Amino acid sequence: MGQPRRSKPFQRFDVISDDSDHFYRDSSLPIPATTQKKIMKEWKLLEQHLPQSITVRAYEKRVGLLRAAIAGASDTPYHDGLYFFDISFTPHYPTQPPQVHYRSFGYRINPNLYVNGNVCLSLLNTWPGKRKSETWNPKESTVLQVLLSIQALVLNERPYYNEPGFGSFKPGSSGEKKSFAYNEEAFVLSCNSMLHLIKTPPRGFEALVAWHFRDRACPILQACEAYAHGRVRVGYFRDGTPQQAPSSRVAVPKKFKESIESLYPRLYKAFSKEGASLAGLSEELSLDEATAPVKGTKGLVVNVVSTVKKFFGLK
Repeated sequence: MGQPRRSKPFQRFDVISDDSDHFYRDSSLPIPATTQKKIMKEWKLLEQHLPQSITVRAYEKRVGLLRAAIAGASDTPYHDGLYFFDISFTPHYPTQPPQVHYRSFGYRINPNLYVNGNVCLSLLNTWPGKRKSETWNPKESTVLQVLLSIQALVLNERPYYNEPGFGSFKPGSSGEKKSFAYNEEAFVLSCNSMLHLIKTPPRGFEALVAWHFRDRACPILQACEAYAHGRVRVGYFRDGTPQQAPSSRVAVPKKFKESIESLYPRLYKAFSKEGASLAGLSEELSLDEATAPVKGTKGLVVNVVSTVKKFFGLK
């Protein structure tokens, strides 16, 4: 069986004082009293309804700022990663949506998340969307909806199709092969992001970063091994689930295999320093076993976004 996930040893929503490394610290405008009252309602909503996979911190002296950490969902190439977003309310909130900046560490891990930190999302009015109902609605939209949308609709199981004009998923199509390749690249970049987070955690989230990677160290390293050996496609690994049989192995591109082989010992060392229990795992990744392509391999899982559906009524 896999390693059971422990509950967080701290609150999902809290108020802290240190905003010194917040992206919008020096650019946010003063918030009038009427807007502050509306922001307080957002605080209450976050405090009551945040899922376990999202952590938010507000700032006692800067009401207009928030910071959120979103854990990548299982059955996606972002599983077990931790992704940070700095948020700033405008003085006219909620007439205007909040500003959101992704802490990228220089990596483009998703078509909607840019290296410069821009977040492309219809709910933020940074993308027109297919329907008007997808854009920001001052009477109904909330920061909680924004965070849930990023987790479920941006950091999803097939991010390749987030790119405009790339169509939708069709088994056996050329797009499917490109989607598999994109997932491999996204996982590699996500692992690199983990190393940066452990080395320089955002202020106010040091305990969360340390706890998260102690808790998820084994599944991350096990996934690296499974992906590098072609036992399962990237995004379909679940700790505790039996590996695919050798006859069902998938082809592993040389570049991806070399990237994982390089990342694995660095991740192992970083997780060890955080105090993770890595019994039974080797310090180096052995890739002596041959990998073979699979004919007719099917995607196994579609990520569930029921939480977002409750807010948006999405089909």
